[in-house]
Amino acid sequence: MSKRDYYEVLGVERSADQKEIKKAYRRLAQKYHPDRNPDDETAAEKFREVSDAYEVLSDSEKRSAYDQFGHAGVDGQAGGFGGGGFGGGGAGGFSDIFGDVFGDIFGGGGGGRRNPNAPQRGSDLRYNLEIDLEDAVAGTTVDIRVPRLAECGQCHGDGAEPGSNKSACSTCNGIGQVRMQQGFFAVQQTCPTCHGRGEVIETPCRKCHGEGRVKETRTLSVKIPAGVDTGDRIRLNGEGEGGLNGGPAGDLYVQVAIKSHEIFERDGRDLHCDVPINFVDATLGGELEVPTLDGRVKLKIPPETQTGKLFRLRGKGVKSVRGGPPGDLICKVVTETPVNLNEDQKDLLRRFQESLDGTGTKHSPRKSGFFEGVRKFFDDMRS
Repeated sequence: MSKRDYYEVLGVERSADQKEIKKAYRRLAQKYHPDRNPDDETAAEKFREVSDAYEVLSDSEKRSAYDQFGHAGVDGQAGGFGGGGFGGGGAGGFSDIFGDVFGDIFGGGGGGRRNPNAPQRGSDLRYNLEIDLEDAVAGTTVDIRVPRLAECGQCHGDGAEPGSNKSACSTCNGIGQVRMQQGFFAVQQTCPTCHGRGEVIETPCRKCHGEGRVKETRTLSVKIPAGVDTGDRIRLNGEGEGGLNGGPAGDLYVQVAIKSHEIFERDGRDLHCDVPINFVDATLGGELEVPTLDGRVKLKIPPETQTGKLFRLRGKGVKSVRGGPPGDLICKVVTETPVNLNEDQKDLLRRFQESLDGTGTKHSPRKSGFFEGVRKFFDDMRS
């Protein structure tokens, strides 16, 4: 599906300045934020679309590429895990890396250098969530508490106390860099006073102390869809760390892991379980009740069943979150040796054993075949 024009998404003219773009973004972000629209499935997608548009149009380099080449000029730079580019958090990529390194050493600064005052997307966060197998199969809703850096509600990420002003840094005259010369060499470094911002906050915000972001722990309700498995991720748009300089927030990725189960072991769509039976049922056959996630079902054991035999119950596994039919429940028979026998029971077994002596391979073909192979092995070693 083709993407909408970013200017159209924000509802601004192509000649709009940064102030107009920022104002439009804040209005739409508040309108479509998922927390304000819990019953509107399209709100999260609209919120993401608005954030992507703002991330491009608020950055002078990305906006210039977009104006010239459209979406093809900025594909991979807006949205997505890590915010695009190297290192995440909205960095630009190769041009930023070389601009920072060679600009600091040789004083060039370069056209690829990122404006430190430009809005920057917040970092994505990851939350590891362990859930029970039953909840993973049926689906559930889980409340989680996520610590993060959020945009300051008092200064709205500006860092300055509302009503106060910012002034150009007197050390670097608003450039953000200072030039130091030693002999024949001149080195340009980040200004130690404004830390590269080019401006100084006269009255820092009392809530965030001029940082523009504050630490908070947010409680979120995460809807776990039926059929998720270990390794699946659920993305919550805009629930990552708050952006810098009014930039959009990052995303939160909930990484799902399934707890070990007392009975079942999951393998994709299939479930596996061991079914212990006594040697009488294994010998004569019988009918057992085995557990499934839907309740108990009867499993018919044929006579002379050997330990390790697999029985497949069709459709009693898991229906994947990606669709398709449910898997199977695979039951592995494990013959259990009797324990805590009294003398009468032991005597019965001895007489039973005596009745089998001398019958050769008739009753224990695998045992006879094994010892025949052992005898042949040692005969070959002696020859």
